[in-house]
Amino acid sequence: MTGGVIFLIVVLLVVVGVAFYAVSLYNGFVRARNLIQESWRQIDVELNRRYDLIPNLVETVRAYAAHERNTLEGVTRLRNQAAALAQAGGGQVSQERAQVEEQLSGAVRNLLVSVEAYPDLKSNVNFLELQRELTATEDRIAAGRRFYNANVRNYNTQVESFPSNVLAGMFKFEKATYFEVNEAAVRQAPHVSFGEISDRPAGAVPEPTNDQLAAGSSLSELPNPQAYPQADPAAQAPGEFAPAPQPPTYAPPAVQAQQPPTYTPPTQEPPTYQQPPQQ
Repeated sequence: MTGGVIFLIVVLLVVVGVAFYAVSLYNGFVRARNLIQESWRQIDVELNRRYDLIPNLVETVRAYAAHERNTLEGVTRLRNQAAALAQAGGGQVSQERAQVEEQLSGAVRNLLVSVEAYPDLKSNVNFLELQRELTATEDRIAAGRRFYNANVRNYNTQVESFPSNVLAGMFKFEKATYFEVNEAAVRQAPHVSFGEISDRPAGAVPEPTNDQLAAGSSLSELPNPQAYPQADPAAQAPGEFAPAPQPPTYAPPAVQAQQPPTYTPPTQEPPTYQQPPQQ
């Protein structure tokens, strides 16, 4: 075989390999897109179920809690807005719909919390059943959202990665939309109060400095406990209660060993002779 034929065979094999790789990438995009659509349909079913439950819940609460008018109107408005967006978008996800759905979830939770002040409503059988179904629906929506967002992440990674992004641009595979949580209460950072640090008593052990920490965290040396301020060993540890006083223990008096009595024989005086009196 001549060199030209070998070169053509090598080129043909490379072209065939690239073609198989491109087909594999294309099929991967299709599978990922279909998985996203399937996972969103599961969420959409639960969202439509919530659309049906909310009007019944609003009417039940209205009969017992007329003072919650603003809350009921807000829930009804968000429900109608979300249903309109779902119908206009053909049941597909969009950033606007995701935001409205999350606002609706928060409004429903606030409504269920506000009815805690109405004992008669809490004992209503119809309300209890609606509350149970709405809670189960919200749980399924949350689980479906996690599954959907995981599929979107994998798909978007393929769309943006090289060399699959070249094929994605050629066949118009666009990035999918996340169903994100935008509620302020969920994203609020935990509150940290520094008042406890500034109000420490004067005798408290100070925090170690950076130099002291570096002295005990060297990679080439062993930890140095002496670099940290030592506390009084007799002091009470923070967060612990003072030990309860122990009752006095009874110690029996020491028994002195008794020596056996020593026998002392009596001393006998020799009898004295007395002369009888004379007549």
